[in-house]
Amino acid sequence: MQTAVKKLSVKWNNNPVVVKLKHWQAGYRLYRMFIYLFLIGLAFVFLYPFLFMITTSFKSVNDLVNPTVHWVPKEFNVKSYFNAYALLHYLPYFRNTVLMTVLSVLGQVLSCAFVGYGFARYKFPGREIFFGLAMFTMIVPPQTIIIPMFIEYKNLGWINTYLPMIVPSFFAHGLRGALFVFIFRQFFRGLPVELEDAARVDGCGAFKTFFRIVVPVVTPPLLVTTILSTVWHWNDFYEPVIFIVDRVKFTLPMMLPLLGESMNKATGGTVTSNIDQSTIMAACMLVVLPIVIMYLEVQRYFMKSIERSGIVG
Repeated sequence: MQTAVKKLSVKWNNNPVVVKLKHWQAGYRLYRMFIYLFLIGLAFVFLYPFLFMITTSFKSVNDLVNPTVHWVPKEFNVKSYFNAYALLHYLPYFRNTVLMTVLSVLGQVLSCAFVGYGFARYKFPGREIFFGLAMFTMIVPPQTIIIPMFIEYKNLGWINTYLPMIVPSFFAHGLRGALFVFIFRQFFRGLPVELEDAARVDGCGAFKTFFRIVVPVVTPPLLVTTILSTVWHWNDFYEPVIFIVDRVKFTLPMMLPLLGESMNKATGGTVTSNIDQSTIMAACMLVVLPIVIMYLEVQRYFMKSIERSGIVG
């Protein structure tokens, strides 16, 4: 009996189909291993600057000049954070950044939802042409239109205010506004029209239908666009540094290049490059920390919303 089983096993293992299946399984495992290694390497490339910033911000002067210390500091130091907090004058510029970001995000999300809904639901002459023009703005570098924008805003008296960043956001423009219009349009096109038809039968107008029926069911794109818009407006440096002149109105990203000047004034020009490096990394951490905390709080909902918002559909 055992001999017959062994013969059958040998015959089965030598079957061409089984041999090909084993080869395919081995190749598939090798392919998956390569994909995992590639993704791990890619993740490290993206995370390396952030990890370097974190570890360097906690290094003491001795760790910074010690060639054997690469990642984990031997002397855990938080003094650089207190120095960076004081040199950045953190609270006033934090309030400026929050004010500009909140107003810009609020206007951009609402206006892009309006425009995306219009492109998805209403038929009007030239709809596809206008949508194509809106998408075309995504590939236009802001540097090419910054001069006419500056002249126009100067004529309006908006220079040295937050209006050049806030007002365009309320007209579905601002930072990456076309991308958000596209996200909302894709999601609205997938919603059943029967909900809106029932609302119209009940006497709801266009705006009431939008706010009472449509907005409550578009949580995924609302969350995605809110998070992305918050990150981009919070970290924006290019437009604020052009339109804002008064230092009192600066945002946190605008204060980072001035950190060296503040350090030299505070120390009478005696600060060393090693102390500079630790304090600068701590200042960078303080600038991005609110965004990191926000993302950690909503990352679970963010990933689900990415899958359902039509970005890849």
